[in-house]
Amino acid sequence: MNLINVENVTKAYGPEPLLDAVSLGLDEGDRVGVVGRNGGGKSTLVEILAKATEPDAGRVTHARGLRLGYLTQRDAFAEGATVRSVVLGDRQEHEWAGDTRARDILGGLLADLDLDAPVAGMSGGERRRVALARLLVPETDLIVLDEPTNHLDLEAIDWLARHLRSRRVALLIVTHDRWFLDEVTERTWEVVDGRVERYEGGYSAYVLAKAERDRIAAATEAKRQNLLRKELAWLRRGPQARTSKPKFRVDAAQALIADEPPLRDSVELTRFATARLGKTVYDIEDVTVEVGGRPIFEHLTWRLGPGDRIGLVGVNGSGKSTLLRLLDGAVAPGSGKVVRGKTVQLAHLSQNLEELDPSRRVLESVEEIKRRITVGKREWTASQLLERLGFRGDRQWTPVGDLSGGERRRLQLLRLLMGEPNVLLLDEPTNDLDIETLTEVEDLLDGWPGTLVVVSHDRYFLERVTDHAVALLGDGRVSMLPGGVEEYLRRRAEGSAPTRTAAAAESTAAAVTAPKAQAKGGGQDWKARKELDKLERRLDKLAKQEAELHEKLAAHATDYEKLQELDGRLREIRAEAARVEEEWLMLAEDVG
Repeated sequence: MNLINVENVTKAYGPEPLLDAVSLGLDEGDRVGVVGRNGGGKSTLVEILAKATEPDAGRVTHARGLRLGYLTQRDAFAEGATVRSVVLGDRQEHEWAGDTRARDILGGLLADLDLDAPVAGMSGGERRRVALARLLVPETDLIVLDEPTNHLDLEAIDWLARHLRSRRVALLIVTHDRWFLDEVTERTWEVVDGRVERYEGGYSAYVLAKAERDRIAAATEAKRQNLLRKELAWLRRGPQARTSKPKFRVDAAQALIADEPPLRDSVELTRFATARLGKTVYDIEDVTVEVGGRPIFEHLTWRLGPGDRIGLVGVNGSGKSTLLRLLDGAVAPGSGKVVRGKTVQLAHLSQNLEELDPSRRVLESVEEIKRRITVGKREWTASQLLERLGFRGDRQWTPVGDLSGGERRRLQLLRLLMGEPNVLLLDEPTNDLDIETLTEVEDLLDGWPGTLVVVSHDRYFLERVTDHAVALLGDGRVSMLPGGVEEYLRRRAEGSAPTRTAAAAESTAAAVTAPKAQAKGGGQDWKARKELDKLERRLDKLAKQEAELHEKLAAHATDYEKLQELDGRLREIRAEAARVEEEWLMLAEDVG
């Protein structure tokens, strides 16, 4: 059954149309993800489909009696609204308490909120969860979500994905969260240059299909370019002979020239020269930190080594940003010490965009850090690098205060990298960035040699750019997660990690019990943690050796004797890795 039909829809907010004669349909059971550049027309498309905005031309038809739920990027609530009035309306408790879906939604999204609490004054994440609950409780035929994961933590995103997978309803979702797209959607629409390109499958399938389309287009373009060069050479054989040339040859060559596209923006910052890191990057030893009288870290011991790529997860308010500020020196420990390596050159991308001077021009903002930098074997000016990051022409002379959130984020990152740091702390770096920019940042970080700590609710990005995950679980410590984000979510679901409401209470309890625990065996505990760090470094080294052996095995595929030698060495390394991992697990259990 067709739910929405769009015929020749055009919409523009300036000289260039965001949507140009677009025709498409949405059927019962469709699960569609919408992707594209920021400002490219994604939100405009879903607004028109939901009939929240009228097109300039064309027609949008809804099925009769269509029950549509639409979540916009801005969460609006009536003055004086409470969680109960927004989500449940006038329903009595015995009514909604007997509704399985309503109970599941309240438990999954709002377990830590009082139903009679006023919405005014809530955080962005809390307001987003209330808005989602309001949308999901009623029965609908089609759910339209515009950036549903904004402000949500990893657990809420995971719950939302599982909930939507279980519902028999059509979905249309705009989001930059690629993990979420893969989990929930079965088709992908890409809004690009006024068109909507359609692909089968979620985000990963879309990437594969798009790469194949690009490969075919590149082959076709290569043939066209060869023809173009021949035609241009023919045209340039002199004006005297031009009048004698067959007109159809001239017309064909001019047509090839006419549709030659402009050079597109690209980000190819492959590697910035970095200063050498010594053996010590950061050693946090027996550190205690309090914020507003509440203990965040209790006798924390943690080591950050050269080349470590760490993803840091935890519930909102658990102290992730505080840990980054502890590393950059903005927060001083109440006790213990933070040892920073002598060669460390730190750059910290915070969530705060106000640190950029809004009156300065984009180019001036970069040049005040450095005017030129050597990338690879070539010297680049600040202007050239800005152009490669998408700031073309006059955009480089735009006041920083006039930039969008995504543009300011890109500018911040470039300013940091111009300083050639060897330690990067990234606090929610994906905020306001579209998927194309995210993939460019990932590619850049792939070739960046240094120590990296990332805090992000974007699970795809986190798993893409880091090698290991650690968690803040509300117990005042940094906990290793050998199983990554999946282990973190499992521990939360099993109750082995505190809930949002329990995190603060457990921190307070830890402050009371910590002195006793320290008196009982603090020295032994500290030694055990140092040994854990040592074992983790050994596991990293063995993993690198195993990867190198795999490369050598591929290189000597025809040398039987060499293969036997390499295979024997590979078995030895795997056996040692298994032994070290078992030792780590036993020690971690004792410390925990």
